Amino acid sequence: MISTAKIETAHAGKYLVQLAKHWSHRFPDLTWNETRADIPFPAGQCVVTSKENVLSIALTVPDEETASRLENVVAEHLKRFAFREFLEIVWQRA
Repeated sequence: MISTAKIETAHAGKYLVQLAKHWSHRFPDLTWNETRADIPFPAGQCVVTSKENVLSIALTVPDEETASRLENVVAEHLKRFAFREFLEIVWQRA
């Protein structure tokens, strides 16, 4: 199952780097650069990309329960990093 979100923000690259640095301590196999982060959660894979003013997130997970849990984890971390602005995070599942 794949769950995706596209978030419009002038700080897309900044938030990608913050997420990657934050989780790199917990997940040593995490890889990232200024435009892409591959986060290997134990329950699924998360790919975060930034392009201009859009932060894109794709979660690949085994089931809906895991999707809900990881959607919440990623959204809560993003909201903490973006406390100065409101981020509209709408997940789409396929």
